[in-house]
This record gives sequence, C-alpha cells and structure tokens, in this order.
Amino acid sequence: MKYFPHTQQDIEQMLAVAGVGSLDELYGEIPQQLLFNREFALPEAMSEVEIRRFFEELGNKNSQLVCFAGAGVEDHYSPSVIAPLISRGEFLTAYTPYQPEISQGTLQYIFEYQSMICELTGMDVTNASMYDGTTATAEAMMMCVAIAKKRNKVLISQTMDPKVRRVVETYAGYQGVVVETIPERDGITNLDVLAEKLAGGDVAGVILAQPNFYGIVEDYSGVAELCHANKAMFVMNAKPSALAVLKTPAEWGADIACGDAQTLGIPMCYGGPYVGYLACTNANVRKLPGRIVGATTDVDGKRAFVLTLQAREQHIRREKANSNICSNQSLMALYVTIYMSVMGYKGLKEACSLSYSGAHYLAERLVATGKCTLVYDKPFFNEFAVKTSVPVTKVLDALVAEGILGGVRIADDTLLVCVTEQRTKAEMDKMVEIVKSL
Repeated sequence: MKYFPHTQQDIEQMLAVAGVGSLDELYGEIPQQLLFNREFALPEAMSEVEIRRFFEELGNKNSQLVCFAGAGVEDHYSPSVIAPLISRGEFLTAYTPYQPEISQGTLQYIFEYQSMICELTGMDVTNASMYDGTTATAEAMMMCVAIAKKRNKVLISQTMDPKVRRVVETYAGYQGVVVETIPERDGITNLDVLAEKLAGGDVAGVILAQPNFYGIVEDYSGVAELCHANKAMFVMNAKPSALAVLKTPAEWGADIACGDAQTLGIPMCYGGPYVGYLACTNANVRKLPGRIVGATTDVDGKRAFVLTLQAREQHIRREKANSNICSNQSLMALYVTIYMSVMGYKGLKEACSLSYSGAHYLAERLVATGKCTLVYDKPFFNEFAVKTSVPVTKVLDALVAEGILGGVRIADDTLLVCVTEQRTKAEMDKMVEIVKSL
C-alpha cells in the first residue's frame, strides 16, 4: 500500500543507506532557528458532520463582496449544470490521454474544446490548453522566436495587462529573448512607434491586447500587414468571452491568438485554477506547444479520438522542443467546453450585451456624481478606468465597508472598474451612491 506512512523499519533502512544514524542527524546541517520545534496545531479526529461544520464555519469568515474588479479575472455566471457534468466517469478516465483505447472521454472533450476555441478565435488550430493566460502569452512569444529563427526581439504593448508583461519578460530572460515595450498614447498602443521599431528588421513578433488592460477596444487596422511586411508575427491576446461580439484575431490578421479563458464561466476561485488558450494558423502548427487531439475511425469504422500531433511532448524531440510545458489544464478545459456548449452563441452574446450595457451605465452614473471622470475617451467593452477626486484607497475602503469590491487600484487616483452580466442595476446604483457621498 504505497500511500501508507513509513514504518520505523522503513525509516531505519533508508537512514542506513544514507549513512546516518537518525533523522536528527540527517537534518543536522539545517540551522536550529529554521526548524519547526513545536507540535502541529492539528485537531482531534472528527466525524463527517463535524468536519463539514468546521469548514463551513471557516468559510463563513470570508467576506463575500459584490465584485466590480476585473484586470484579468472577472465574476461571470457559471451554469449549475457544469459541476455535476465535469465529475462524470466518461470524462474522468485516464490522467493523460496517451492511451486512446481507455481515454476516449478525455480525448473527446479536448477535441471539442479545441473546436470551440477555434470557432471563437477564427484560428485554424489550437492546442490542448495552457496553465493560464500569462504563460500562454509567454509561449506565444517563444513561438515567434522559433518561427523567425534568426530574430530574438519581441515587442509587447504597454496597454497589455502588467501581469502578462511581467511573465513574458520572465520567460524571455531565460530564453535569450529581448522584449521591448511599445508605449501607449492616450490609452492605446502607439502604432507610429510600432512602425518605427518594426522598420529595424530585427523583430520576431508583436503582441497586442484586445480589449486592452484599460478595457479599451483598440483599432488594429493595418497592423497585420505592417507586421508581415517586416517579416514579424502578429500575436493577439484576446478576452475569449468578448470574441462573441468583437472581431476575432483571425479577422484582424493575427498569426497567433492567446489569452485566459477564465471569463468563459470559470469561478474566480481566489485566483485559480484557470486555463490559458493558444491558437494559430495552420502554417505555424509545428511550432505550437502542447497536444492536438484529432478525430478518426477505429477498426470497426466508429468515430474515435487520438493524439494527432505532439510537437513538443517531453518524450519526443525534447531537446529540440519549443517548450516543455507539460500540463494541459484538462479539467478547466472541460469546464469551459461545457460552459460554451450550454451558453451557445446566443448565450455568449447576451452575456456580452449585459456586460457592455452595464459598464456604460455605471460609467455614466459615476461621472455624473462629480467625483469621477473617465480617464480615456475611447470605446470600451465591459471595463473602464476612472479618476477619482478623492484617493482611490478611500473609495475602495468605503465600498468594502458596504460589501462591494469596487475595482482595482491602478494609480493613487485611478480605479479600474469591471461590470459583468452578474451585476444588477441595484448593485451599481448602490456603488454610485456610496461614491457620491464621499
């Protein structure tokens, strides 16, 4: 029974092999001040009822706030049907889909996930999901360099979420990639500077956001042509939920699309787990990390699913692989697949419509208080930045005191506010009244 704890005999055998006489001697080099020298605060054994009550009481200590915060994580509706479906046996087959004969459930939902992400983005192919949107963007950066071969410079817009930019820069630092920032101008990417940087002839790829960090829907007309004329890849980090109504990365002419699929119904969960997506054109499929599942027929002529392409798997060409990312966040991929299936195009568009109209209603009401002004006069989707006449910390504290998480502070006088289909008019009006009273 491999999960049983070690017996005293087991411990003595291992100590003998290590050449030490006791556990204290084994850890003798560790300074005493770093050792845990007290009893663990573990309760006595409890019954199932007591355990449930204990964790319920523990959970009740958390403040359940009405969420107007975004900046990469949003409070979207999650249909109740998802939870029971993701635990069904046909989906919980093998951990890894290497053995198709026993992993048909896993392979099928990955195939469906890929199909739906391709529909949303307009791209030709997508992989079997990434850790999250930040690492998916970093993988897109590495794809650009691998495709360009002799170029190692990648440009990223200043209007990208700062968290994404930091992760991209971290990856780049250990891969010999040079990352340069395209400055923003009035809340959007400065395309004149982009053209100047591309003219140098040493750029492998350009990474832009849609909508951007400030919630602005940027106009990228001509960007794909500009990138391709200078032999650079065009990468778009796009919010997938918004793609139900916005132009897709493919329609903008992007070569690679990436981002975080948390907005497709995944609960905020105190920061995760989430799931990243990474899609590209057929021309670049060999540089796409991760697995690609395809449909085929078995010996009896019945439809079946298999791993079609494993361009980077650690057991294949690992020294030459673009990336050695291993997990495909399969459970979260299943989660968003069921979400998209249940919502359909009509449901996704309705969620977008409610989010858009709610955000514009709240923005107008906040400005009407005289305490807020819109930072940018640009088209926005469901997120917007406002300057406040009182310190943002005071605004947020006042809102939290009334059960509202009012947004994300991005400067001492600037608040980033997000509205989803979950927010009601009454909740928005309450927020406005609190701000008005400050």
